[in-house]
This record gives sequence, structure tokens and C-alpha cells, in this order.
Amino acid sequence: MSQLANDSRVQVRKKSKERSKFFWGMVYLAPALILMSVFIFYPVLKTIYYSFYYTNNRGIPVTFAGLDNFINLFTSESFLISMRGTFLYVLYTVPLGVVIALFLAVISSEKIRAIGIFRVIFSSTMGVSVAAGSMMFLFLFHPTIGFLNHIIGLVGISPIHWLTDPKWALISIAATSIWMGIGFNYIILLSGLQNIPEDMYEAAKIDGAGYFTRLFKITIPLVSPTLFFVIIVTVIHSFQSFGQIDILTQGGPAESTNLIVYSIYQNAFIHTKYGLASAQAIILFVIILIITIIQFKVGEKKVHYQ
Repeated sequence: MSQLANDSRVQVRKKSKERSKFFWGMVYLAPALILMSVFIFYPVLKTIYYSFYYTNNRGIPVTFAGLDNFINLFTSESFLISMRGTFLYVLYTVPLGVVIALFLAVISSEKIRAIGIFRVIFSSTMGVSVAAGSMMFLFLFHPTIGFLNHIIGLVGISPIHWLTDPKWALISIAATSIWMGIGFNYIILLSGLQNIPEDMYEAAKIDGAGYFTRLFKITIPLVSPTLFFVIIVTVIHSFQSFGQIDILTQGGPAESTNLIVYSIYQNAFIHTKYGLASAQAIILFVIILIITIIQFKVGEKKVHYQ
């Protein structure tokens, strides 16, 4: 009987300790959970709720719409143009931005004199705000006094209307975004490269491996986890681009740069169609979720974690 009583006391003490750990764990997590509830969970639930309603000019739901907002979007030519432009923009920015950042990280990881200066230069775009960077490119792309048209004019090419020509506007926005995103991608990739053990390169040199052999057989495979992270973050960030579009083109010309986030902004805060904007936000969330899952299913198989 005494043994059973002791076992019972031990079980009670264990449960009491578990409750105490859970309680204090929730106490420590409470500030973060409160902030996430206010700024993430509640807005998400509110967006889902709004997407099924027609709203008035003050954003108050007045009529239940069901799936009408989603149906109207997928039958709207403007929305389809917006989606096409968004995917083209992601296709322009992600591969080129990641490749340039990886190239800069590889060349600046070499142990040569004054390489620190170049590291500062390559990462400097991270310290430039979207507004400041966009204003810089606004002057670069200017059709008459812009530096780019001045350069191409020296070789006899006629000026290009970078931001007012539908053929060039999206490319110009993508170039701006690539430049602004290089700093972050570069720093992350450089940190991944610096974690590669130096003795692996020394062993490869002893075996007679050349520079490109070491690059493709050692560097890229070992930096693949960092590269995988950078690609996922860059894809998500590209789908959420807004500031440079608002400053440079305001979605024009002819809706060629009216990407989905800017379209959400227009519907919500210019046309006061909060229900339609909420439906667009839900669609954007689903698209990013699906693409991220596909990246994990397909891309993670090629990642070398050891």
C-alpha cells in the first residue's frame, strides 16, 4: 500500500510540475501571443470575413456576397492582367537577383586585400529604404535627364521611355527591386559561404581540383541550405512588392505594373471596395502558400545539409 501511495504522490508531483511549466511557459509567451493576435491573427480573420461581404465606403459590411467577390475577380480582365504581371515580375526578379547576390558573395569570400571595402559596397543597398531607392531610380529612368538614356545615347541608341512604355515599365520596376534586394541576399549568402570549412577546399586543391570544380562540387552544395532560404524569402518578398510601384509608376502604364499588392491597395483605399480587396488578399495568400509548399517539396530534395 505504501508503494502505491508513493507512486501516486510521484505522479501528482509530475503533473503539478508539468502544469507549472505550462503556466510559466504561457506567461513568457503571452506578450508575443498578444502581439501576434492583434497584428496577425485578427487581421487575417477579419480579411476572410470581409472577403464574403460587400462593404460601404467606410468599410462596413452591408450585404453578404458569398463567393461573388472571388467570381468577379476571376472574370475581371484587370485582375488577370495583374496576376500575369505579378508572375512575370517574380520571374524577372527572383532568379536574377539570387544569381547576382550569389556571384557577389562568391567573389567577395576570397581572401584578397581590401575585400572588406567591396563587402560594404555590395551590402550597402540593405541600408537604403524603398522610398529612397525608388527616388534614385526615378531620376535614373527619366526620359530626358536620366543617366541611363544619357549612356545609351552615347552609343547611338534613341532614348527609352523606361517608366511610361508598357514594354519597359515592368522591366524597370524589376531592375529597381533587384538592386534593392541584393544587399540582404548578399549578406545571408556570404555568411553561409563563410561557414564552409576551409580544410575541404585545401583537400580538394591537393587532389588537383580546379576553381570551378571546387565551386560546383563544394561551394554550391554546402551553401545550398542558405541558398534555399534566400530563394523562398525572395519569392515571398517579390509577391509583396508595393513601394517601388507606388512611387515609380502607380500601376501604369496601361496596368502593366499593376501588380496584385498594388491592386489590393487601389481597391481598398482608392475605390473603397474592401470586400474585393480582401478577396484578392486571400488569393495572394493561397498562391504564396502553394508556391512555398512546392518549393519545399521539390527544392529541399536538392539541399545538402551536411
